Formats: sequence, C-alpha cells, structure tokens
Amino acid sequence: MELLHHAEQIFQVVVQWGVFVLECTGVTTLLFTTMKSIWGCVHRDPKVRLTLAKGIALALEFKLGGEVLRTVIVREWSELAILGAIILLRGALTLLIHWEIKTEEANLE
Repeated sequence: MELLHHAEQIFQVVVQWGVFVLECTGVTTLLFTTMKSIWGCVHRDPKVRLTLAKGIALALEFKLGGEVLRTVIVREWSELAILGAIILLRGALTLLIHWEIKTEEANLE
C-alpha cells in the first residue's frame, strides 16, 4: 500500500511539473509573439495581425494543454467544475482566434 502511495506522489509531481512547463511555454510564446508584433507594427508589416493571432492561438493551445493535464490531479468536484469552465472559455477563445486567422488570411489574398 505504501508503494501505491509513493507512486501517486510521484505521479502528482510529474503532472504538476508538466502543467508548469506547459503554462510557462504558453506565456513565453505570448510574450515572444507580442514583441514580434510590436516590431512588425513599427515596420508596418501588413501581416502583423495574422502573426499576432497565430501566436495567441498557439499560446492558448499550450495553456489549454496545461489545464487539461491539471484535470488529472483534481480532488473535488468544485475544482473540476472550475477547470471545466476554464477549458470551455479557452476553447471558445481558440475557436474565435482561428476564425479571425482564416478571415485575415482571406483578406491578405
């Protein structure tokens, strides 16, 4: 029984590190894309909106992955409900951003 307890603790640590890495990757992606987009605005790049939208979508995908991974270690139904709401909101944002990307690509063509 103690072996199972240790395995569960190791699993929780691995999942928490996975969530941390995914969240940090999402934030880093967003910051990098923001800086790249500011640079594009200064140089009047016509594709700056498309670049920003794609970067935001990618960052949201990483953040969404972190939230999905976090569902593995929830202990209570209230935590699961909150995580579910966050996942739904981020999913909706991702869909809207992908729609904007398609619209922007059509406008550039």
